[in-house]
Amino acid sequence: MKGYYLCHLNIGPARAPLHDSQMAGFVANLERINELAYASPGFVWHLKIDINNPDDLGMYGVPGLLFNLSVWESVEALQNYVYKGPHAHMMQRRREWFGEMTTPNYVLWWIPKDELPTLDEAKIRLAYLTEHGPSPFAFGFRNLFPPPTSEEALAEESLPVSS
Repeated sequence: MKGYYLCHLNIGPARAPLHDSQMAGFVANLERINELAYASPGFVWHLKIDINNPDDLGMYGVPGLLFNLSVWESVEALQNYVYKGPHAHMMQRRREWFGEMTTPNYVLWWIPKDELPTLDEAKIRLAYLTEHGPSPFAFGFRNLFPPPTSEEALAEESLPVSS
């Protein structure tokens, strides 16, 4: 077995355009928070986007729907980054910058160590979680699933994945 990494996609509807003063605290801290992630134990990869390029921000073709896609060595590594230290302070302030969602705003899933996720794959995983609830294919921190075994990985390929 080659081993697995944890993928994490989170999305959120910005309360205002990024250049608006309401988003200034978020934008001012974005590079610092990303750099902290890159230096965090267990960090593997992050989809880098240009926040000044509207094409990079158009995940769903919806202006202002911001996203982050990253890969971590383990659930614990991601939890430590998200819920401890400076990022936790940013999480406490998220309602200043992001509106509420009626669907899940993040999804987790396992990926083979020799692969990287795509944004399209991440969207499929989030849609699956929204429609079907937590499963080994797509889950959240409250319903964690371990990395797949070889047999589970083969079964996962047959799950219906429509976006």
